[in-house]
Amino acid sequence: MTKRINQSYSFLKKLKKLPVASDKVQCLLTTKAFKSELFNQIQTATKRIYLAALYLEADDAGSEVLDALYAAKARHPDLIITICIDFHRAQRGLIGAEKGGDTNTTWYQKIAELKGQGLKIVGLPVKRKEVFGVQHLKGFIFDDVVFYSGASINNIYLHQEDRYRYDRYWLIEDAALANSMCTYLQEVIIESGAVAELNSTNVATYNQFKKEHKTLSRQLKMMGYHFETVDTDGLSIRPLTGIGTKKNKLNKVIRALFQSTENELILFTPYFNLPRVLARDIAALLKRKVKITIVVGDKTANDFYIPEDKPFKTISALPYLYEVNLRNFARKHQTAIFQGNLKLHLWKHDTNSFHLKGIYSDQRFSLLTGHNLNPRAWRLDLENGLLIDDPEKELASLMNDELAHILEHTRLIGNYNEIDDISMYPEKVKQLIMRLRRVKADKIVKGII
Repeated sequence: MTKRINQSYSFLKKLKKLPVASDKVQCLLTTKAFKSELFNQIQTATKRIYLAALYLEADDAGSEVLDALYAAKARHPDLIITICIDFHRAQRGLIGAEKGGDTNTTWYQKIAELKGQGLKIVGLPVKRKEVFGVQHLKGFIFDDVVFYSGASINNIYLHQEDRYRYDRYWLIEDAALANSMCTYLQEVIIESGAVAELNSTNVATYNQFKKEHKTLSRQLKMMGYHFETVDTDGLSIRPLTGIGTKKNKLNKVIRALFQSTENELILFTPYFNLPRVLARDIAALLKRKVKITIVVGDKTANDFYIPEDKPFKTISALPYLYEVNLRNFARKHQTAIFQGNLKLHLWKHDTNSFHLKGIYSDQRFSLLTGHNLNPRAWRLDLENGLLIDDPEKELASLMNDELAHILEHTRLIGNYNEIDDISMYPEKVKQLIMRLRRVKADKIVKGII
């Protein structure tokens, strides 16, 4: 076991990284601060703005962001503005909404007709169909500043109204890091010919660039962020990408973080559905008496949750499926919970939702990512992340403040029986879960959620 720990630790230490100054790193703690800083960065950018997210929604917050981007372009005509989102997600309504009518794409087109093509909105179809994989890259780049968050752009992520969706918000000012992320988006994805300009008059269909997409699919598995090699023993950051189960650098780093941990591992995930390899790694860590803290959203803080007094939709069963997984996990590791080696925190704050992802390992390594630590992220979606290596604990106060703020609205589980059982679920949810089990479809569902 010691050999595996040493190998994983050595792998992380030998990764090519970029040195970063600690005074160029900030961590914001609230959705209100996120929105304020997002608009501040748009206001001050003069050379380039690249936004990578799952979606840009046609709502009040999305309109404000687009308006601010057009205003930035008017102030600085040479400013490059590119938004990279998921192709499929942009051309449908919200999950559970009625089909037909306007989509985000038709909204982009209408805005472009009114204001012109001053900025580029491109859609990447990671797979032919959305269910088999989405563009899940994260990160907003403003000149030489990387503003990393798992958030997309809409009302709830930007706390436009009463409710918010809580995420992580880190600012890193570093030209080399920003360059590497922009170059990847521009040269690997946008110039591949396998994307569609969603705010153009005629949006290309998938079949029109199917050949180019096949080439890009191969390249995405081989190509990641590139930057000049720099040797450093101090604070550093490694940008990472990953897709698929083979040669996935991000997945390899995640496993190395798990396996190399000697004292304490902290995980954040909104959708509790661990890949088998990570579940086994956790079991091995607990056997070594490593302290593990897992922070997950309560089912009512899941973005798919629909209150019981609202009409039932199949998608609303997802939070319950995640809770079934969590309860089974807690029951399996109940001894570790009793011993204090495993701490499960359920996040809940009024009617708000939880969208945090990431890893802390031994107060040295930290992973900022949109990776949900679930089978879908592990096998299907195009993901990225920033691995922070902080051997001298220069960012310890930032990380401690963030963790304290995250835990503020959590409850600690002392026994698996404190997590609701299926017998307590609404009747229609109960029937659906039992039907999935009866036809043995629950394992298939676990692989894509």
